Amino acid sequence: MSAQVGIVLVSHSAAVAAAVAALAQGLAGGGAIAPIAPAGGTPDGGLGTSSELIVEAAREVDWGAGVALLVDLGSAVLTVKALLAEGDELPEGARLVDAPFVEGAVAALVTASAGGDLEAVVAAASEAYAYRKG
Repeated sequence: MSAQVGIVLVSHSAAVAAAVAALAQGLAGGGAIAPIAPAGGTPDGGLGTSSELIVEAAREVDWGAGVALLVDLGSAVLTVKALLAEGDELPEGARLVDAPFVEGAVAALVTASAGGDLEAVVAAASEAYAYRKG
């Protein structure tokens, strides 16, 4: 396992996080795909965010090159910010990424899978805000 940036998708819904992870993996194409993990909902399967699930997912995808955390809505942002402020639960090099959830996840995974470093992954995901649809 070579050092690659890992990606965590934090959503209020386990189903949404898992679906976006599957979509990103499918669109990232053939070859080696960087580690990606959903962290959605609460441990009991409800809607919400869970520090426990986020930390578990971040540790799972930490392959030594940093972890990019993409979030869907407000309390997911607050939960990740709180974890980053605590400084001891998330892997070193974990970053909250300001990016659209779906498009950012795809851009982040493609870039990480191509060997991009954490800065490149963050930039690619953030640039997804500029994708025009009309």
